[in-house]
Amino acid sequence: MTITASASGPLAGQSAIVTGGAGGIGLATCRALAALGAAVTFTARSAESLAEAEANLTGVAKGVLCDITDSARLAEILAPGFDILVNNAAIIHPIGRITDISIDAFSASIETNLTAQFAAIKLALPAMLSKGRGTIVNVSSGAAHRPKEGWSAYCAGKAGLAMLTRAVALEYAEAGIRIFGIAPGVVDTGMQVSIRASGINPVSQIPREELSPAVEPGQAIAWLCTPEADPYAGQELDIREPALREAIGLPAL
Repeated sequence: MTITASASGPLAGQSAIVTGGAGGIGLATCRALAALGAAVTFTARSAESLAEAEANLTGVAKGVLCDITDSARLAEILAPGFDILVNNAAIIHPIGRITDISIDAFSASIETNLTAQFAAIKLALPAMLSKGRGTIVNVSSGAAHRPKEGWSAYCAGKAGLAMLTRAVALEYAEAGIRIFGIAPGVVDTGMQVSIRASGINPVSQIPREELSPAVEPGQAIAWLCTPEADPYAGQELDIREPALREAIGLPAL
């Protein structure tokens, strides 16, 4: 199905940036945001993934090359200011028990999954605050709240991101900043390929046909950027919650 940018809709006139938008949840989010009227920009880590995504998102979103751990490049991209920031980019590696992973690999995971998210928020906030409004969506995980064998780095990073969501809400909600954390469930993405290959913990044993489609979290993230989501601002949410799914318009599980 082809979705083009809408000239109307609840997000018309707003600009959005989606980190890690070249595939999976990020790409689905770009489409969903554009369908609601937003002008969408996304980041991709490689020229190859950028070109492939832009071909899939022609008329929907524009891409920029950026490794989000490159703070100078991230600052350059965020300098124009955006109304919406979706912190989606993340890595699952290293996968392994604590004694089997290196400190450097752990640190690299935290840098991508938490420090870069903080940097993006810090860089996006000035433009949002100058307008008196802005929306930030952090793509969280059930792993933020429940440890998984072999995922110590990923779990720690996502747990930190969940607390960062609450900290931003505490400090800037009164200034018009809406922030959400959303756990997307177990979704059919490239990350799941690595998880299945690892063979570690029960998540790796879930058959691909039982995974959720990326379009569902994409729709959920876009919905959080609309005024309808105001009652949920400042919260960590789970897409599997029945009441939330009903509010978004997703089918019951």
